[in-house]
Amino acid sequence: MRLSVAAIPTLMRIFRRLHYWWSLFVAGALLLIFAPPVLLVAWLTGNHELVYPWALFGARNWLKLSGVTVRVSGNEGLDPAQTYVFISNHRSYLDTATIFAYTGRRLGLLAKKELLNVPILGYGMGFVNVMAIDRSNSERARATVEAATARIRSGRSFGVFAEGTRARPGEFLAFKKGAFYMAAQAQVPIVPVAIKNTDFLMGKGTGEAKSGLIDLVMLAPVPTAGCSTDEDIRRLVNRVHDMIGHELDL
Repeated sequence: MRLSVAAIPTLMRIFRRLHYWWSLFVAGALLLIFAPPVLLVAWLTGNHELVYPWALFGARNWLKLSGVTVRVSGNEGLDPAQTYVFISNHRSYLDTATIFAYTGRRLGLLAKKELLNVPILGYGMGFVNVMAIDRSNSERARATVEAATARIRSGRSFGVFAEGTRARPGEFLAFKKGAFYMAAQAQVPIVPVAIKNTDFLMGKGTGEAKSGLIDLVMLAPVPTAGCSTDEDIRRLVNRVHDMIGHELDL
């Protein structure tokens, strides 16, 4: 029996919704199968370093099993010995796994405090330098930023979604300043990162997902040396925001 032309869009939406729930199922299955034994061994031995390779395995395989491939560009311009703060746009659940697994760095992340409520994941975040920030409480947010800054000074690169939340498809929100103060206080360069196509593959509020390609574009590092005043930070925020927006054709 042939489908009518009018029925095809409805059928495609059904497939995309099934794909969305399949992707979430895969994420949960990977977490439930691998995280408990790995976290238990890491806790018993006191060796948190055991967790990171498995977190990387989980992130890469979630993307792969969700039908997503990642193309990376711009990393050839980065110094392998340099610590950076990677600041990116944010439109999809896919972004976190992408930046965590494909910058070529052992990356810490600033994440929303709500992730602490996710079973297993919330507990395991601290093992891989994922720090939850409570933006509703300025004192706690400041303490988290200070703790992350200390880790950056010790040589740990960090990734931050400076919009503070996922934007809807096609949107690009204003940046929060916390990550820029982190980089300036630690005196490390910022790498602007444009993540493309994740809003098409799994956009906020759509409830749908598709297979496809993510482009992770790392732009030229922006120095923070000499940034000490609020006006310096404001100019830094505007510069990085403009660079990413230009790469996103916005």
